[in-house]
Amino acid sequence: MLYCVAPAGEGRDVYATLYAQRMFFLVTLQPRGAQFEVIPYQDARHHAEIHLARCKRDASSEHGRWRELFDQTFI
Repeated sequence: MLYCVAPAGEGRDVYATLYAQRMFFLVTLQPRGAQFEVIPYQDARHHAEIHLARCKRDASSEHGRWRELFDQTFI
């Protein structure tokens, strides 16, 4: 099972495994399915940090929820 860690832009999202939380995937949705790419911890964290900064800059109402998820996943 996977859970979304952060949107990565351009139809891509970063996911982590529910059981082994140090395994991350960059998932790209395509017309005929999805493409999964294993990515390193630092790349996943980088995508999540960029998303957090965007939410903060845009004063998004979801910033607190994404911050909590970031803290649970990466700290």
